[in-house]
Amino acid sequence: MILLSAGLAIGGCSPTVKVEAPDKPITINMNIKIDHEIRIRVDRDIDNAIGKRTDIF
Repeated sequence: MILLSAGLAIGGCSPTVKVEAPDKPITINMNIKIDHEIRIRVDRDIDNAIGKRTDIF
């Protein structure tokens, strides 16, 4: 009798996990702004050399 009552007590304490879908839809707001600027400064001597030899690039 004691073993039977102990078995019922242990069986009644089992944990439960519920997985439910949310009521509202999941929204992901991604406001991303990618802005880049590339600046190249060339000395006048190098600029003249590049202008004379167009086959370099």
